[in-house]
Amino acid sequence: MARSKTKYVFVTGGVMSSVGKGVATASLAYLLKRRGYSVTAVKYEGYLNVDSGTINPIEHGDPFLCEDGTEADMDLGTYERFLGQSMNAHNFYTFGKVLKDVLDKERSMFYEGDDVEPIPHVRDEIINEIVDAGKKDKADVVFTELGGTVGEPTNSMNAIYYEAIRKMKSMYPNDVIHIHVGYILFPDHLGEPKTKPVQISIRLLMAHGIMPDFLVVRGSGKIDSRRKELLARFSDLDTKHTIGAHDVDNIYKIPLLFNDQEFDETLIRDLGLKEKKLDRKKLEEDLAFLSHTPKGEITITIAGKYFTTGDHQLLDSYFALIEAVKHASWKQQIKVNLRYISTERIEKEGVKLLEGSDAIIVPIGWGTRGVEGKIQAITYARENKIPYLGLCYGMQLAAVEFARNVVGLKDAHTEEVKPNAKHKIVHSIPFNEKYQVIKGNGVSMRLGSYDCKVKKGTRLWDIYEKYGAWKSNKPGIASERHRHRFEFNNEYKEQLEKMGLVISATSPDKFFVEALELPKSEHPFFIATQAHPEYKTTPWDPHPLFLEFVANAFELSESNS
Repeated sequence: MARSKTKYVFVTGGVMSSVGKGVATASLAYLLKRRGYSVTAVKYEGYLNVDSGTINPIEHGDPFLCEDGTEADMDLGTYERFLGQSMNAHNFYTFGKVLKDVLDKERSMFYEGDDVEPIPHVRDEIINEIVDAGKKDKADVVFTELGGTVGEPTNSMNAIYYEAIRKMKSMYPNDVIHIHVGYILFPDHLGEPKTKPVQISIRLLMAHGIMPDFLVVRGSGKIDSRRKELLARFSDLDTKHTIGAHDVDNIYKIPLLFNDQEFDETLIRDLGLKEKKLDRKKLEEDLAFLSHTPKGEITITIAGKYFTTGDHQLLDSYFALIEAVKHASWKQQIKVNLRYISTERIEKEGVKLLEGSDAIIVPIGWGTRGVEGKIQAITYARENKIPYLGLCYGMQLAAVEFARNVVGLKDAHTEEVKPNAKHKIVHSIPFNEKYQVIKGNGVSMRLGSYDCKVKKGTRLWDIYEKYGAWKSNKPGIASERHRHRFEFNNEYKEQLEKMGLVISATSPDKFFVEALELPKSEHPFFIATQAHPEYKTTPWDPHPLFLEFVANAFELSESNS
């Protein structure tokens, strides 16, 4: 049989979407990395979109922005936060991207006249991508997660994913492990957990020729020994290979939960890897932020437009932002109560909805819906001296708000919302390949990591300097991720600066405005950035902007109490 120096772990899901495959994958990879193995992760999604960037975040959660500009599934962010390493284009594939790559090859005669078929060509493309990710990331172990749920209609269309991971098991039988994550139900009226849905999902997985090597059992409560034995028997596994994963109040507790059950140790043994010990005490020290006692608490309001889905509130639309605030709160040992206010509600009901906010964030957004509510939230934060952090659209609209209400340009707006506005404070620029990529139907965007030059003497400078967050230790140069279409209009730069707005960062050639703020004498904390610091933060290394935002809001709250 063939052997591979690299080991491959495949993670599939059953019963329901959002079952926790991403967190399970990241937690297990984290444990192996802590032991000294090099790891990487790959995510496959079933949709035909070539990437996640064109999908409404209400439909599929917050697209995660990678360092190289890849707009990926939010699980890529989970991998980055747990592992502390960048994910890029070779770590994320959609069914559309896979098919596009195959069709592009067919058009260029790569297959030399072959009749191009799902098997072997599409299947082998997937296998090659997984192997290639291991090589590019120099990984001992490649974790690959399949999106969606086994047996659902979408996955019957792209069953080729399952065929690819089945084939890899036959290619490298001693180097491939299959993990299936299923959800057991705890119906209140029955008084006991029901395992049939998980049993059915295992049966559906077997229909693809895949027998799970491990079963991770999710649920609202702990799985007892009886249910563990029942599921193990049904899937021909022993209880060592049936792992309980009940709901916890913090996802970073999952590595401890897995380690308690020797999940990582058993996986290493089954993969035939040379065992590297894990110091449990050091692991607990690494996760010590989970048990810190907060010195106080504040309320931060996120004023956004992507919260409502039918009769329910969806928080995944701002998942990276919420995680970034949490990371800062744990590091600062300040409890943060997050409030989520729809800016459409602000337009209808007024800024009274913002009362009680110790700080306000206006995050990313696209289009016209809820824009005036965002501007009202910015006005409220500026006039009431409430700490404000603007991200992407939150910076653009902060400039518009200042132009309207301080400078007096009443028709000030963004070209995105009002193309015929007299004063386009935010506008589009001609495509320039130095700065942008073409996205979709001729639409140019700035995507990925870009450098910016921070102005000395500004609050932004002080923050980067305090945390040593300069790129390559070069004072004044920071690197942040970008994902936007429109830009601050430099024609209004001087006019706004004369009235007190501080342009605190620009691109190194001064072509783009990257950040703006109000001076400390005018506002306790008012910073807005065109970039997305929420995509570059982990619990062990929170982004400086969020650290200072949370700390300042707490200090102001304490002084006012």
